[in-house]
Amino acid sequence: MTAAPYPTDGPTATDAPPPTDGLRPATGDDLATMLRWRNHPQVRAVSNTRHEIAPAEHAAWWAGVRTDPDRRVLIHRYADRDAGVVTFSGVTSPRRDLVWGFYLDIAGLDERRELLRAWMSLEEAAIAHAFTDLGARSLGGETFAENKPVLALHRRFGFRIVRRYERDVDGTPHQVVWTQMSREA
Repeated sequence: MTAAPYPTDGPTATDAPPPTDGLRPATGDDLATMLRWRNHPQVRAVSNTRHEIAPAEHAAWWAGVRTDPDRRVLIHRYADRDAGVVTFSGVTSPRRDLVWGFYLDIAGLDERRELLRAWMSLEEAAIAHAFTDLGARSLGGETFAENKPVLALHRRFGFRIVRRYERDVDGTPHQVVWTQMSREA
């Protein structure tokens, strides 16, 4: 924000509300938006579930996850707009080895030319939330080997490759890369 060269009668930077970027719990009001983002072709192409998810399937997933004490679904906000979804599981595990995943509002962020910045913001917020708010000992997740941009960003944030394995997705084998970071590291 650039300061005005002279006083104005309008609100000043100190009068502005605090920024709303970061993570917030997802609610039922977010379901349609999350489904639209999740069904984007680029998101589906790098997901375990590649078909277009129907509203009933999405509602069934939500019914299970929203009451599961071991899981969290959060909305990432960037530039005061909802921009992505972050999921955590393992929240109640004694070892606090959390598993995470995410997807972004590809279409909206691309249109606003904010995709990379929002993605970096999401990754930073998710890591901080896992280790600070959820008390994680480690944070790990799966990425398909062909998804090189995600692997590169994970590496930039300090994740390391722990193992590789294959998974069948719609009848085709795909190499999966497990990346992880630990509190001790």
